[in-house]
Amino acid sequence: MFDLPVNEDVRKLRLKAGLTQTELASRAGVSQSEIARIESNDIDPRLSTLRKIFNGIKSKMIKPGICAKHIMKSPVIHAKPQDTISSSSRLMEKNDFSQLPILDNGIQIGSISEERIVNVITSGKNFQKISQKPIVDIMNDCFPSVSKNLEISMVSKFVELNPAILVVDKGKTVGIITKTDIIKLMY
Repeated sequence: MFDLPVNEDVRKLRLKAGLTQTELASRAGVSQSEIARIESNDIDPRLSTLRKIFNGIKSKMIKPGICAKHIMKSPVIHAKPQDTISSSSRLMEKNDFSQLPILDNGIQIGSISEERIVNVITSGKNFQKISQKPIVDIMNDCFPSVSKNLEISMVSKFVELNPAILVVDKGKTVGIITKTDIIKLMY
């Protein structure tokens, strides 16, 4: 999980990127005065405005040549098909994850999320029986997969639309990237 950026982050990241308020405003498609008011905490911007601003900063900070393999986390913490719902839940809790890929010999066969587990638990069925079922009985679709050499500009587009993406090399899962990993590029 990650914290949403706040007004104070705009100034820090803008300065780190070497942008003036005017340059950032131009990149983000907002006015310079709006940037100034956000940085001084005079206004509470809409999420869509913050997204434009952070995309403007990101476009300056993310350097060409950075690929998925440079920012992925490895090894990938994952559930196995035969793992129980209970053990998969404990694995997510232990690592403070809200979702996990399910891998079989390094190949993704699905994913599991806290939301899916909660839905199953609250379905009214016998929790003790459900908790011992294999995780594959309730798994979600797979996370998108990308090549380890995919440019970061494209990786970030996949991550914007998904909770995580897996990085593959020769058909095997070698890493995972989440929104937090993209955000860390700016720090």
